Order: sequence, then structure tokens, then C-alpha cells
Amino acid sequence: MNEAAMNQNSCASPSSGALEGILVLEIAGAAVQYCGKMFADLGADVILIEPPGGASTREAAPFLEGTLDDDGQSVRSLPFVYLNTGKKSVTLDLQTAEGRASLHRLAAHADLLIEGGRPGELAAAGCSYESLSASNPALVMTSITPYGQTGPYSSHEAEDLVCMATGGFLYLGGYPDTPPIGAYGNQAYFCGSMFGAVASMLALTRAEATGQGDHVDVSIQECMVLAMENAVQFYELEGTLRRRTAGLQRFAGTGVYACADGYIYMMAGGIGANRFWDRTIEWLKEEGVPGVERLYGDAWSKTAYLQSDEAKRIFMEVFGEWAGKKTKAYLYAAAQDRHVPAAAINAVDDLVASPQLAARQYFSEINQPGWPRPALIPGPPYQLTRTPWALRRPAPFPGQHNDEIFRALKNRPQRRHDKEEIQ
Repeated sequence: MNEAAMNQNSCASPSSGALEGILVLEIAGAAVQYCGKMFADLGADVILIEPPGGASTREAAPFLEGTLDDDGQSVRSLPFVYLNTGKKSVTLDLQTAEGRASLHRLAAHADLLIEGGRPGELAAAGCSYESLSASNPALVMTSITPYGQTGPYSSHEAEDLVCMATGGFLYLGGYPDTPPIGAYGNQAYFCGSMFGAVASMLALTRAEATGQGDHVDVSIQECMVLAMENAVQFYELEGTLRRRTAGLQRFAGTGVYACADGYIYMMAGGIGANRFWDRTIEWLKEEGVPGVERLYGDAWSKTAYLQSDEAKRIFMEVFGEWAGKKTKAYLYAAAQDRHVPAAAINAVDDLVASPQLAARQYFSEINQPGWPRPALIPGPPYQLTRTPWALRRPAPFPGQHNDEIFRALKNRPQRRHDKEEIQ
């Protein structure tokens, strides 16, 4: 599918993006890709700056079988395609004077520069925020790094799993009797990118109003601490360390339960003043579940008893054996009909077949040049009715847009910085 065909198949025309007219520079790096993607999806002109030969993120597995290598002008990495669709690519060697001069030329016209290098690395190359913004005071530069620009760990390198570990998030993942287990994928990087995008938009809003940009400093470790929600408050106020609870029933009737084709999560006991317990028992009586009478009695109305090992064991013996013969779709529908909180734990095949996601046209097909077939990719978890997102172009080859971009710079007017002119 060529670029024109892709635009025709998008949910919006390329000119209708909410961020149309914003020029973003993204210095390639694993931690910042999703931040740049969020801007590209909404119509910003995002230029991916890669070293000669291409960024290391192009080598991220998995790869689509049957694709050509880069010499055959194809992009093989599925993660790279997903995270870089809609961007353009230029190649610059920032270790050379010519490459640094080119970055300065680009920054003189840009609204936002996103980078994730080690703090001080750009400055050492003569490309600090101060120098890049000297000819463009409205420039916003967003740095997304493991520990931020300051502090004793700021110079330390860290991959996604390390950021989850040092941010405490990894400690809460997994089972009580096993070592911590990390969440699938680059969750820390995605979290840093999302907060980076939000902070960048705030800084861009101020820059538009005042003509003054800013240097946005995002610490991925701090993003992970925030993702722990109230764990810090529990410790500070009560001295309580939250623990891993995967696989456990919080109360009898509340937890993960196996069924014929997977798992469900149900909240029947101990939640909301225990108001769902009676509904659950009536449901099981209607179904003729063997042993349901074991769940009768005043003791089951008391939260303290529902937390006991005895109550959890009895409920599992009664409900667990019956639920194991039912599908998760059946259990979900039956629970919803009776206003008992429950949800199927969806696997990927469930998501692809989901009528809810289909109704919202969540998934899109993308076809990279050189690919034997289209691939399904997730869309954004939001919808803008007037300026919807769109897949505007395939993920670029290294340096694909060098000539186009540097030729356009010659004709692009210098940004205006005076507040009165902007208003």
C-alpha cells in the first residue's frame, strides 16, 4: 500500500490532525518513541533523527516473516513500525560538526525536540537546550531519561525493566511466594513517553502564549513510583509495605478464577459493604451449583470471615469447580445480568475478536513497502471527533526524507518569538 492509499484508508485526512503545523524533532531512542508517535498520530510533522545506517530501535524483535532486509528497502521490525508510523526520517551524525550544525538548523524551525540520551550528552556535543534555543526561544525540549537530569543516578543508564525495578513497580508484580515478575513489554518506557507528551503539550501551550519555550525533564523512575498509586502513602502513614497479590483471593468471591477457556476476575465478596455477596449466592442457586448451601449463614456477611483462609477455600471448592466447566463469555454475561462485578481476562485472540473494539474501529491495518501482507496494529485509546487521528504514512527507511526536509528548510520562514506578534 503506498502512502496515498494509506491516507485514503485512514480515519481522517492528513490535513485534519489536531496538531497540524507543529514541527517535532525526535532523536531516536527506545524510551522516546511512543512520545513522538502520539504527536505524529495527531498530525504533527515528526522528524525522526537517526544515526547513519539507522537507529538501533530498528533491530527490535519480533520481525515479520518474509520481509526484506534494510538493503531491500523494507522495515522488518514490528515494534519499530508500530512506534514510528507517521514519522519522517533524516540521518545525522551528531559526532561531526556537520551533523551538529544540521541539528541546529532543524531546531531553529522546530516547536519541540524530544530526546532520551544520557544527561549532558547533547550538551557535550554542543547541542544543549540553551544553544539550540538561542535562535529559537520558543523551542521546547523534552528529555525522557531513566532518572532525570539531576540527582546521583542521573548519569546511570537503565533499560525498561531496570526503571520498573528502581521505581518500585516491579516489586508489586507477581505472586506472593515468588520473586517479582515484570509486566510484558516496555511499560516503563511507554509510561515515560506518555507523561513526556503531556508535559510537552503544556510547555508548547505556554510557548505559544508567551514565545518562551522550556526544557521538560521527565524521570522514568518517577513515573513508575507514581504508577504504584497509594503504595507510598500506605507505607508513610501506616508503615505497611504493599505486597504482591497475584493469584490470591482478596476475599472469598473476589479474585481470579479459572474457567473452561481461560480466567475471569470477579468481585463478589467483601467489596462495597459486601453488597454483591447475596446477588452471587442467588445466581449460584439459580444455576443449581452443587454445594451452594455451604455459602449460607451469617458468617458470610462479615468481611473479616470473607478474608479468612477457610472462607476462601470453601468458596473456591464450590464456585471454582462449577466455573471450571463454563466459558468466560458465559460467566461474564451471567454475572453482568445479575449486577455482579466480573470480567473475562482477555487474551490477544479475544481482543482481536472483541465486538467492543470492533465497534470503535480500534485496530488498523498497516502495509509497509516490502511486506508480504498487512499487519494489524492498535490505534490510540482516545477519539477526537473533529480532528481524529490517522495513519499518515508508513514507517520510514533510514534517511528517507533527507533531501525533502533540508530542501524545505530553505523555504520555511523563521519562527516568530515576539509575544505581540504571536497574539
